[in-house]
Amino acid sequence: PAMDYAGLAEAAAEKMELYRRDPGGWRGCRHTSEVSVSWRPSAEFAGNVYRGEGIVPASPRDVWECIKPVAGGRRTKWDQNVKDFEVVETISDTVSVCRTTTPSAFMRVISPREFVDVVLMKQYEDGTMLSAATNVEHPLCPPQPNFVRGFNYPCGCFCVPLPGEPRRTQLLSFFQTDLGGCLPQTVVDSFFPASIAGFYSNLTKAVKALEV
Repeated sequence: PAMDYAGLAEAAAEKMELYRRDPGGWRGCRHTSEVSVSWRPSAEFAGNVYRGEGIVPASPRDVWECIKPVAGGRRTKWDQNVKDFEVVETISDTVSVCRTTTPSAFMRVISPREFVDVVLMKQYEDGTMLSAATNVEHPLCPPQPNFVRGFNYPCGCFCVPLPGEPRRTQLLSFFQTDLGGCLPQTVVDSFFPASIAGFYSNLTKAVKALEV
């Protein structure tokens, strides 16, 4: 049976809204000048869901320009965890199936990964932009040699305008990823908080470069 990509994408967006409204049970694990990262056990798989929250010194439009999941987008240029990003199938104006590959990480302890996700982009009345995703299978994306297939469970980023502060944006992000393979849990638990801190730091540099 064909996968209901639009329905899965919508469900991932609903999960993001639930996470955003649910402040309970998060435990802080890393704090930098750009982001505070917390986690709690995932209800989706046997790992954790991570929450990053920070203020990016740029307009919501510029932040969105840097993170939006589109072919030829900026993300492959600044996000050290994204090597390649391709749209496999466009389902609608706001939903697409995408394949992302990641380089080896953590001093090569983590080998290159590939992820196939359905991605939804959504704008709210207050100007907040959401990109939400979750893993799917797609006939055009069989597992590739040289990559370990990882799985993103419902994850996403909210770009939230701050009233009266047009050049600052709250970025709230949720990551819950099964990296696949046989990684020790200690490696996974140290990788994500560091990776999220790097994401915010590199994004902050990327939006500054946009303004030049």
